[in-house]
Amino acid sequence: MPRHATADLTGRKIVEVVPRGKHLLMRMPDLTLHSHLLMDGSWRIFRSGERWRGPGHQIRAILEVPAASVVGYRIHDLRLVRPADERLIVGHLGPDLLGPDWDAELAVHNLWREPSRPIAEALLEQRNLAGIGNVFKSEILFVSRTSPWAPVQLSDLPQIVENSSKLLLANRETRVRNTTGSLRDPVWVYGRAGRPCLRCGTPIRSAELAGRVTYWCPECQR
Repeated sequence: MPRHATADLTGRKIVEVVPRGKHLLMRMPDLTLHSHLLMDGSWRIFRSGERWRGPGHQIRAILEVPAASVVGYRIHDLRLVRPADERLIVGHLGPDLLGPDWDAELAVHNLWREPSRPIAEALLEQRNLAGIGNVFKSEILFVSRTSPWAPVQLSDLPQIVENSSKLLLANRETRVRNTTGSLRDPVWVYGRAGRPCLRCGTPIRSAELAGRVTYWCPECQR
């Protein structure tokens, strides 16, 4: 990144890496390296001597320690900030489902702030809880047997939040999303419009909701 071309982090130790939705905070004692991955960014770890995989022209940042290199591909935002200024970047976000300070009760409380909002929209609102994208939104609501259009006030929020945590934790260290436990059919509804529901056989439907395509089973998610 040109703005940090002269930044010198030599000798600093990364003491913690904290996710906030698609934001990542790499914390050092006196600085934080913030990155935002958007839809296609990634950080990859390679051991010393290992060949880097991925197009070289997509590399935006490299962090090196004696035993490994951490390479950032397609990083859309990269900033060095003081720890006290992290709040200016991610302070508006709700508790992160994969973060060390995950708070299910706070997530439920945040969702309740707009009781008439469709639950599918509310789950994508990162100010309520951070970490749910469009794929997991559809999968979480299927597992929770909840219609995407159900208002927040008529949804079982504690159960939905619990299922959200379970599904994201189960996929934290996998490369391919899997919500069913099956390698043949890794997802319940996402991308399966017109195909039979894996649970009841009813054709899966899809429609646009708040600018995003939502998938659901009209029988299992009445």
